[in-house]
Amino acid sequence: MQKKIRKVMSVFMVSALLFSGCGIHGTDNVKKEEDNENNNIVKLTVWSEKDNVDTTSKMVESFKEHYKDEAQFDITIGVQADAKVRDVMLTDVHNGADVFSFPDDQLTSLVAGGVLVEIPDAEKVKSANIEESVKAATLDDKIYAYPMTADNGYFMYYDKNYFSADDVKSLDKMMSVAASSGKKFAMEFNSGWYMYTFFGNTGLNLSINPDGVTNKCNWNSESGDIKGTDIKSALSAIASNPGFVSMPNGDIAAAMKSGDVIAGISGVWDVMNVKAIYGDNYGACKLPTYTVAGKEVQMSSFTGYKMMGVNAYSENRDWACRLADWMTNEDNQKLRFKERNQGPSNINVAASDEVKKVPAIQAVIEQSKYGTLQRVGNSFWDACKDFGDTILSGTNNGMTDQELMDKLVNGITASTIK
Repeated sequence: MQKKIRKVMSVFMVSALLFSGCGIHGTDNVKKEEDNENNNIVKLTVWSEKDNVDTTSKMVESFKEHYKDEAQFDITIGVQADAKVRDVMLTDVHNGADVFSFPDDQLTSLVAGGVLVEIPDAEKVKSANIEESVKAATLDDKIYAYPMTADNGYFMYYDKNYFSADDVKSLDKMMSVAASSGKKFAMEFNSGWYMYTFFGNTGLNLSINPDGVTNKCNWNSESGDIKGTDIKSALSAIASNPGFVSMPNGDIAAAMKSGDVIAGISGVWDVMNVKAIYGDNYGACKLPTYTVAGKEVQMSSFTGYKMMGVNAYSENRDWACRLADWMTNEDNQKLRFKERNQGPSNINVAASDEVKKVPAIQAVIEQSKYGTLQRVGNSFWDACKDFGDTILSGTNNGMTDQELMDKLVNGITASTIK
């Protein structure tokens, strides 16, 4: 879940110009593909997250069956966490998988590092997938990956034994219900990915500069209907509320299972856990409003998408593109939804009655109306963690609220290039 763009990104910026689409090969790649064709064996490696291996295997087998008259295949499935793909590929792209899934926030650095090829069938992808998922796979008007899911955002899970449909509209109400029951509402408060939820719909702004590395931010604004210090005061009130607890996102499901937590901010990666814990009482909805400067403000979010990329150094790039396309087609997005409850980016599958019946997917779709694509430079993350930790400590470390907000913004906008 960590959404950091590593400093190593800048080292690779120039190399992005060296690579082109799947149908264009250097001399070495042409020779290797010809050798493989002569042997009639196409060798490919696919990376999958551990929990998705079984589903990935079915997709690979159906691909091999579909193209059995054109080639023989030797396709290996390796386990690799999507969140770590960028780090691994930028460190050792030559030993990376031919085809791999990754979250959209890694696209810029993977393209800059020369890792991804431009897909050859852009119009087909555009017509088949939700517009925002295609935008997430696009850089400088070129599509560099095949959209796979439209659910890599976050929303609210809750236990219907405790909360009504009206209760979950307000964070204040949710914390009050939790406190009165001796329970907690949970989120990863000191993570920039979740901290953004309190700033996104306040009129204050965060964006990445044209250099693609540094940030622009006015979260310390001293003017306007909602000032930076207003948000700081609201966050301090939340952090000290007896119905609130901060914990790593990966710990929330376990805290729900123990009974300590009855609501929490997470994403579809937790849906199977939450369903198993709450059963028929499992609820999911968009994030609530929270109180800041005397106003009820809808909590925002970073929206996210996952996609399949093709390694520019693949010895079988044409076949790798075909496989990536196959694994993200309509039928396989149906399969991914059926077996893993992952929200589809394919227009037809997303509009199906089956998808509409899943609370978690409907929640992430509803929350996306109040969110924005995550496009921030590396300095954002550590600055937000330090800010969140300071608020959780109950002190300002000797600073005024304005000084604390100034420190946050100075950290977010700091250059990470040495």
